[in-house]
Amino acid sequence: MTNSTNDLEKLTIVRMPFGKYKDVLLIDLPEPYVVWFHTTGLPDGQLGQLLGLLYEIKLNGLEHLVQKLRN
Repeated sequence: MTNSTNDLEKLTIVRMPFGKYKDVLLIDLPEPYVVWFHTTGLPDGQLGQLLGLLYEIKLNGLEHLVQKLRN
């Protein structure tokens, strides 16, 4: 089981590895892009888990809590 605090911190340091928003921090991805991933299918592995978490955060308007974790 992963530590959710670590996953929240990862949203502020992991960059999107491909696509239109390549090299953008996950937390900075636009909500419509994250929703698109959620509806069309999340990638496998850690990236998919982080995007799923990000979807829930953006859906519930909690980005401000993650922004506080930025280095």
